[in-house]
Amino acid sequence: MQSLEASTAAISTRTHLYLTLAAFADEVVGTLARLIAYVGALALFAILALAALGQLPDWRDDEPALKPGWSTADRSHPAFALSRIDSSEKTASYTILRHPEGGRRDVMRWASAADRPLAELEVYREGGEFDVARPAMMDLAVQMGLGAATPLEQAGLIETKFGPVALFRPVGADKGSPACLGYLKRNEEPGLQISGFSCQGDTMPARRAAIACTLNRLTLLTSGNEPKLAELFARAELKRRGCDLVGSPDWLLGAANAQLRGAL
Repeated sequence: MQSLEASTAAISTRTHLYLTLAAFADEVVGTLARLIAYVGALALFAILALAALGQLPDWRDDEPALKPGWSTADRSHPAFALSRIDSSEKTASYTILRHPEGGRRDVMRWASAADRPLAELEVYREGGEFDVARPAMMDLAVQMGLGAATPLEQAGLIETKFGPVALFRPVGADKGSPACLGYLKRNEEPGLQISGFSCQGDTMPARRAAIACTLNRLTLLTSGNEPKLAELFARAELKRRGCDLVGSPDWLLGAANAQLRGAL
């Protein structure tokens, strides 16, 4: 009888031990599962944190991501030209710039033998990048080789085939030698802006006349798919004036005074 009781006690002990071990194993498995879930959550948070840190420079500077800007279009063909007065005229450099949002700038430049800028003419066909809120005088000052913050004042108007064109010069430039004259003409439809400057001529009337002659000689070579641009130049040609270049074979080296609208 004692032997049966001893056997029963031993079986009970082993059963209890097995149950204890099974419970311990279940606890270990549960702990490992929770640990794996915890580590996975930490990894997820780390990934999200790294992604957020990648955006912190933009948030800190409060600046939008940089967008592609103007670039030289070497394969594009010139769309404008200046009609020649005689065959001795020097050929200007011609640069074409394009913007991903549709804008195009055709820039003609003239320089002296010492490579100093004498004149510049830019035809800007506006695209989606055009900012109506940006002061046009800032870009004109830069175009003239001045700082964007350089104040400009109006220096009268000249009559051209495109209508009246406003002239500008640095504030206070009337003291001393004549300053380079900038000019700006904007058309709403089609969106077109003609601007530039002239540093030629010993007097202000000569420089005004040089600009008027430049604009009157500006012609369209190709309008591409812009019929309104072709129409604009066709109408302008009906108002075209000649250049009075008596005593000067080169339009850049002197010209008679142009008709003005408005006093300086």
